[in-house]
Amino acid sequence: MTESTPRSPSTSLAQRVARIEGEPLRELGDKSGLWNGTKRAFADVWNRRELLRLLVNRELKARYKDSNLGFVWSLFKPLSQLLIYFIVIGQFLGAARGIPSFAIFVFTGLTAWGFFLEAVTGGTGSIVANSGLIKKVYLPREIFPLSTLGTAAVNSAIQLVILLGAIVVTGAIPSLPQLAYLPLSLVVLVIYATLFALLLSALNVYMRDIQHLIEVITFLAFWASPIVYSYSYVERALAQSYPVIHEIYLSNPVTLAILGFQKSLWAAGADQPYPSHLMIRLAVAAIVGLLLIFGAHRIFARLEGNFAQEL
Repeated sequence: MTESTPRSPSTSLAQRVARIEGEPLRELGDKSGLWNGTKRAFADVWNRRELLRLLVNRELKARYKDSNLGFVWSLFKPLSQLLIYFIVIGQFLGAARGIPSFAIFVFTGLTAWGFFLEAVTGGTGSIVANSGLIKKVYLPREIFPLSTLGTAAVNSAIQLVILLGAIVVTGAIPSLPQLAYLPLSLVVLVIYATLFALLLSALNVYMRDIQHLIEVITFLAFWASPIVYSYSYVERALAQSYPVIHEIYLSNPVTLAILGFQKSLWAAGADQPYPSHLMIRLAVAAIVGLLLIFGAHRIFARLEGNFAQEL
């Protein structure tokens, strides 16, 4: 039996140096190229997914710091909205008479809309809010708007559990064909929340009015989606008399996602009218959204070079 001769530390060091020298040089944070740049950027975020998780945890802990109720507060706003819409619109204005299980209908729309709203509004201010980190160390800047999506997902997941519990209690259980709309609707919401969070977070660094403007736009977008009123009203008002406006209304991907949520979870409304070929519309919206993410990220990558100076 022969004994192996141990390598000297200098030989091992020389081999490591040679191996490192043989590696191709790449600029830190290089995001050049439409496809490769975007792919590399999201790969960097994936490689730092533990940091992404920590940012999400930090945001959640900061939001509910020194609070006795903690995550329960995340339910108070949507539940208070539900109560107001149920009483004012459903009872006083009589909308509930034409919409079966009005409370389930409204809370389904609020759950979908709440995720999108929180992700977009939080994402818009995410770069500015983390200016201290951005000016001190290199991190993939995309990680900050994406972390707001994680925070929004956690809060919306709690609301979704409450919604599912209410569905079980009422006994209006959706069928499997209805539930098939839910995954694609979620995908559409995530895609467009990512798209707008990336784009607006970069623009907000240079134009701080963006974060105030987005509050107005999202307020209008809320009423442009069938959350507190049924799509049947839209169809009766627009489908025959104003078909072009009707198609413009249905071209809103968030509207389609909310309709997909209602189609899958609002079992009492199974006989209510929905847009024709809703599943195909959702699939097209998802594909278009993925393509638009590349464009949004190109704008983000072009603007992020001066983030530190602007902040």
